[in-house]
Amino acid sequence: MAERETVRITGTHALSALGRGADALLSGVFSGAPAFGPVRRFDTTGRRVTVAATLPEVGTLAAELTDAIDAAARAAGLGRADRAGSALFLATHGGPHSLPVPLGRDEPTVPALAGHLAAHCGLGGPTRIYTTACVSASTAVADAATLIHRGDLDRVVVAAGYLVEPDQYALFDAGRALAADGAVRPFSAGRTGLLLGDGVAAVVLESAGAAARRDAETLATVAGWGRAGDAYHPCQPHPDGTGLARAVEAALRRGGLPPDAVGYVNANATGTPFSDASEAAALTRVFGADAGRLPVSSTKSVHGHALEASGLLELLVTVLALRHGKLPVTAGWLGRDPQCPLDVIRDAPRPARTAHALTLNAAFGGANTALLVSTS
Repeated sequence: MAERETVRITGTHALSALGRGADALLSGVFSGAPAFGPVRRFDTTGRRVTVAATLPEVGTLAAELTDAIDAAARAAGLGRADRAGSALFLATHGGPHSLPVPLGRDEPTVPALAGHLAAHCGLGGPTRIYTTACVSASTAVADAATLIHRGDLDRVVVAAGYLVEPDQYALFDAGRALAADGAVRPFSAGRTGLLLGDGVAAVVLESAGAAARRDAETLATVAGWGRAGDAYHPCQPHPDGTGLARAVEAALRRGGLPPDAVGYVNANATGTPFSDASEAAALTRVFGADAGRLPVSSTKSVHGHALEASGLLELLVTVLALRHGKLPVTAGWLGRDPQCPLDVIRDAPRPARTAHALTLNAAFGGANTALLVSTS
């Protein structure tokens, strides 16, 4: 990849139930202490499960997204002129509860929210909207990277947000997708499901040339990205992991790296029986015998599943972990599942002996994404 086409990450910000900012996120995922507790934000009477990972003092989603975008832009050192030339790619849910009213509208649409955010944060470039469930944010990153890579755009601010709200909570609870025992146990025997969690994040992606002109620090590069579909089932992933494996292979090809260059995987693993087994099968397809020796963790077991924002929150976790030289913990482990023969990081963080890592996401309908990041 030519230097002028390299996709750099120059600014970040995140909010989760672990707290605000990179330090809180990193400290939380390294501790491995789950952030789940009783839901106080709305009434859960009559629900099968009554816990989630929520930040007690939180504003509206519009306000939190504004703060995240502004913080990431400041971290990247973007001045007024830089912001005016920056695009905004927004990943979020379209329901009224998760899109509190901006600009005085009764029921704002996602495009209205995107316009609100761009105006308030001074972003004058094009906007795009992503509402493709749990691959929304990772798809937005892949699209932004593609456009920067081929020279169509110099800079994109990717933002994503989900704050636990009653509608999606009710759907997941009614569908028996939530963990009945109140714990997320990725790849573990005895896992019973996922738990939702707050997540609001923003990253500044730009070409190497644009970053160099501002003398901006590079936190990491998005070295590769891949997307593929299962075309198998409306809800369940393909048991052989074929779609996710193709997405990983595409990310590696685009990044020009062999599988053995990857030293860590931040897994999608939601703690649901079918999904985790399928992901383990995908990793085995790509990495072969080395899959059992490749360090893997799923930080959803600590901060919860942030739905449309998961891909961005977990991208930040992956980048921060590589930069700090430690790999985060998977909580909730009960014992090995023969369907998931992976080297799952648990009990304590491990030293990061790699500059290259993958972060994976999957969604209902068989959508799969893989992002390859590098700090070398």
